[in-house]
Amino acid sequence: MIAITDQPISPESVVNEVKASSSGCVVTYVGLIRDHSRGKRVRSVAYEDVSGKAEKRLREIADEIKRKWPVDNVAIYHRVGRLNVGDINLVVAVAAAHRTEGFAACQYAIDQFKQEMPTSKKETYLDGSVWVEE
Repeated sequence: MIAITDQPISPESVVNEVKASSSGCVVTYVGLIRDHSRGKRVRSVAYEDVSGKAEKRLREIADEIKRKWPVDNVAIYHRVGRLNVGDINLVVAVAAAHRTEGFAACQYAIDQFKQEMPTSKKETYLDGSVWVEE
């Protein structure tokens, strides 16, 4: 349940995709484009899968989670393209029997995503300046 998409992501759909009859919880993270970054007001953020390896990296993160915690399912959806303030750029959902494992696994997925972002990121600010993370 991994996706790199240029379409809006529905957190409810992702939750419905991961939950199972054995699940006691679905811990979910919804990442949003905020209106400020690096001390500047944000106009937009663009994500691009330049190397074509983003889906593979997200799958590796999900597989790591399944080895480390007893979870039912893991979903990681990342939106690429130009996103505006308030748009959803990331949804992580972890279904587990117990909240302790669910929260730990979800936190791990987010941390791994941020640490080794599988896509390039370009922030454009209202003052016209740009910042790029490869």
